[in-house]
Amino acid sequence: MTGDTPRPEPTTTRHAYQYVVLRCVPRADREEFLNVGVVLYCHATEFLALGGSCDPARLRALAPDLDLGAVAEALAFAAAVCGGDPGAGAAGRGTPSRRFGFLKAPRSTVLRPGPVHGGTTTDPAATLAHLAASLVG
Repeated sequence: MTGDTPRPEPTTTRHAYQYVVLRCVPRADREEFLNVGVVLYCHATEFLALGGSCDPARLRALAPDLDLGAVAEALAFAAAVCGGDPGAGAAGRGTPSRRFGFLKAPRSTVLRPGPVHGGTTTDPAATLAHLAASLVG
């Protein structure tokens, strides 16, 4: 025995998170959509962010007449809400929990949230990047 005290293994705190996939739905009557973003919210760390991007070629393949500018504006608005930007109006104010509640609420616009899913993570930003790459990319 060398007299060294064994060091405890470092602990990594896992935090619960929720996420929604943002879907571009060009025509509600056809019920077709393309995933264009992911919003991840972690209450414990007050993390709320949007990941992903719209691929114009994929969107055009789904809906040739789609207003790509409107989709980009809707995604920019969602990002502003995530960031608590006052320019997003009432939706951009309040706690991250309240802003996530706004973003996950059902709506009948070209950009719609899917169902809420969840998990645990030690790094919300890395989890968001992984989800965006696997669900939108």
